[in-house]
Amino acid sequence: MADKYDLRSVLAELKQLPGQYHETDVAVDPEAELSGVYRYIGAGGTVQRPTQEGPAMMFNNVKGFAQTRVLIGLMASRKRVGAMFHHDYKTLGQFLNESVSNPVWPQMVTEAEAPAHEVIQRATDADFDIRKLVAAPTNTPQDAGPYITVGVVLGSNMDKSKSDVTIHRMVLEDKDKIGIYIMPGGRHIGAFAEEYEKANKPMPITINIGLDPAITIGATFEPPTTPFGYNELGVAGAIRQQPVDLVQGVTVDEKAIARSEYTLEGYIMPNERIQEDINTHTGKAMPEFPGYDGDANPALQVIKVTAVTHRKDNPIMQSVIGPSEEHVSMAGIPTEASILQLVDRAIPGKVLNVYNPPAGGGKLMTILQIHKENEADEGIQRQAALLAFSAFKELKTVILVDEDVDIFDMNDVIWTMNTRFQADQDLMVLPGMRNHPLDPSERPQYDPKSIRFRGMSSKLVIDGTVPFDMKTQFERAQFMEVKDWGKYLK
Repeated sequence: MADKYDLRSVLAELKQLPGQYHETDVAVDPEAELSGVYRYIGAGGTVQRPTQEGPAMMFNNVKGFAQTRVLIGLMASRKRVGAMFHHDYKTLGQFLNESVSNPVWPQMVTEAEAPAHEVIQRATDADFDIRKLVAAPTNTPQDAGPYITVGVVLGSNMDKSKSDVTIHRMVLEDKDKIGIYIMPGGRHIGAFAEEYEKANKPMPITINIGLDPAITIGATFEPPTTPFGYNELGVAGAIRQQPVDLVQGVTVDEKAIARSEYTLEGYIMPNERIQEDINTHTGKAMPEFPGYDGDANPALQVIKVTAVTHRKDNPIMQSVIGPSEEHVSMAGIPTEASILQLVDRAIPGKVLNVYNPPAGGGKLMTILQIHKENEADEGIQRQAALLAFSAFKELKTVILVDEDVDIFDMNDVIWTMNTRFQADQDLMVLPGMRNHPLDPSERPQYDPKSIRFRGMSSKLVIDGTVPFDMKTQFERAQFMEVKDWGKYLK
């Protein structure tokens, strides 16, 4: 039987790749300092400059948490994600699309096969305090508290016929209380929680932390790609070609991911809410993917924690910086897959590839590489843009380019705007559409004519494709093909 796939097996492989992994024994404070350090080393994304692409980092000496390690930046490089998935980073969208279509569903294992349960601490134990048991960092000194930023929440509907996994921002508020932000109307877990709340019953969940990237990236798929009731752990199983192991929770009637590093068990409480920054009163939550601090929510849903379980041998607390390249990998690559799935169904063969770049945090911007075969394809590129908007409502900007443009090179993409684009005819603006409420420009006072409520936006299509009948006038300079050019560097 193949070795079990989990975060530790991925890290063992990553250590063999030069420049992709670094660990340090230098003491670091989880309150703002740890994220502050990684901002310089490898955060990338929409983080305020200076930042860069760098290795995943393991901090072995975290103040206040003996024998606990904190991992950050595992997915903060698309090339690293490709290496971990053993796949070309340029076609990860297609790869994930195939994984959705061919899921490998999770399997139940026994308690003896669940390293996540090696150590069990119950809320009924003396001195139980999640703030001392879980080394959740803060991203900045203004954060509302320590955040679980990459915890996969697993929950089911009341009759257990459907289950789902999603990732939310969760702040540690008290010794056994977590505030969770569930975006209205966005996630299956939210629909399950509404069902429990209407019945005035607490909803059992597990929060799973320290997971392989197949789970954390696979978990972020959304409708229409994964319809209501589709458990995205099947996507993770397909990516890694091995089912995700699940085990029964120890204090709740719900399953946990058996090979996670940490599991928090508890209940989403019905008809109970908490102010997100109740302990800090900064008005801020944490930095979100567009690069700005999210506003503290006045009424988060509440998780009452009943247990913390973890591995015995130096458990790994995993964290991400909200606006970092990790968000681009987790949100952007599944979105690329969703767009590809929809356009392939509607206009097969016309969109060659899709990239959601760091400039949009993985959600707000997409670049579509278009193939025009004949004059009947002229205009199809704009149809593709509209399909992209319908596949993913949080998309704000679509850039269309020809197949001779490298969509992963922003200089090449912007070059099309300077040589294959005229603003008076190649710009499409679609006002008054629904978008993402974390974009600070999407508020009525910014644009009262088009934005009635927070989270609406004008959407933009930049058509940088050459008209089919003018193709010969836009041929790039053709250089000699030299296959063995690398020998000149030896």
